[in-house]
Amino acid sequence: MEFERKLDAKLVLAIVATGLMSFCGVLVETAMNVTFPTLMEEFSVTTSTVQWITTGYLLVLATIVPTSSFLNKKFKMKQLFLLAVILFIAGTLLSALAPSFIFLLLGRLIQGVGTGLALPLMYNIILQQTPYDKLGMMMGVGMMITGVAPAIGPTVGGLMVETYGWRTIFIVLLPFLIFALIVGVISIRQSTKISKPSFDLRGYLLLAGCFASLIIGCSMAGAFGWISAPTLLLLAASFLCALGFVKCTLHRKNALINLRVFRSRQFTCSLCAFSITFFMVLSISYLIPNFSQLAIGQSALIAGLIMLPGSILTMLLSPIGGKLYDRVGAKFPLTLGIVVVIISQIIFLLMIQNARPVTLMVTYLIFAFGQCLIIGNTMTHGIKGLAEALNADGNAVYNTAQQLFGAIGTSIISSIVAASQASYDMTLGTITGTMHAFILLIVLSASGFFSIITALKKKNA
Repeated sequence: MEFERKLDAKLVLAIVATGLMSFCGVLVETAMNVTFPTLMEEFSVTTSTVQWITTGYLLVLATIVPTSSFLNKKFKMKQLFLLAVILFIAGTLLSALAPSFIFLLLGRLIQGVGTGLALPLMYNIILQQTPYDKLGMMMGVGMMITGVAPAIGPTVGGLMVETYGWRTIFIVLLPFLIFALIVGVISIRQSTKISKPSFDLRGYLLLAGCFASLIIGCSMAGAFGWISAPTLLLLAASFLCALGFVKCTLHRKNALINLRVFRSRQFTCSLCAFSITFFMVLSISYLIPNFSQLAIGQSALIAGLIMLPGSILTMLLSPIGGKLYDRVGAKFPLTLGIVVVIISQIIFLLMIQNARPVTLMVTYLIFAFGQCLIIGNTMTHGIKGLAEALNADGNAVYNTAQQLFGAIGTSIISSIVAASQASYDMTLGTITGTMHAFILLIVLSASGFFSIITALKKKNA
């Protein structure tokens, strides 16, 4: 019997449970950005080392999420959810009690596995169980959950660091995780039949090698430079693994990710715009808190509060942006969103040398308005360009891109800032590195504009 799509209490609670898991994962990811100066002092590590708290977490996410299509076919949703919660709680406890940097990093990696299971599960529930006429709105709700967390994270992190210490960031998550566990057990239903697909181990190892080499290579650039032998070797290894994965996948029936999704121009170009936007979201979530503390001498709390209005706006507008997509289609919200994002990046660049907390806050508010019209709607628009049988594969690709480009964004931007900090004193180096970072983000914003224009030339496959 086919599962009846209806927006009832159990569906809402299932999205709340899996969404809360995803929210906690993304929240702590950006909350930790504010703690970097504190962690650098407490554990005696450099900028290039401390950023692995975020980059390592995203690396694990990027290697777990591609398995979501396989896991969704082989295991029940509730089983995956329980495993995700248990792992996340274990990682949270280890991080909170970490006696050294290596234990903190290990806890973050375990958290990454939990989030890597929970994040695609939330979107699979939305895609498989939501009525079609409510799909845009519910995808907006999903994106609100993962979109508001990067923005509100620095505020939470700053508040915790200033009052009770960075370990509290992890401790306060535990009640929410227990609540999510109870709600999920009660509400999560199975909407698809379980099968026994074979696991593409060779394809997985090649894809994981590609992502790991790429992220580590981008991170190594901060310490050794972009044209150093270690960086170039890792980037070359990533390229070769990517070629191997494509060759392996094209001739395999039960591939880890069905590459047929990329035959759709609507899907591929929407994915490009989505990836670029998430690159910018994570980059700015790193840049503003660190710039505020290291360049203009603000406290961790103020650095976090600068992003609070944008967080609130993202929370309010994400579902509205999805509903706007349901009513008028993709063209208006996507075009408006990317134009606003480009304007915000230009403002950031022009005012960064004389920046004050209020100007950073207002400019981030402008950016938040634009990005929350893009992220959820590019995902909805892209997946609508696929046959329904490919939805799980499309979801896996989007969630993988979200984590991969978030990790690359953090690595590249931190390496740009670190390079300038090594050439000048801390204040001038941070200002210069931040300016260089925003020049890159403006170029990427322009690329996102052309991706959206191309995606709107509708052509399904």
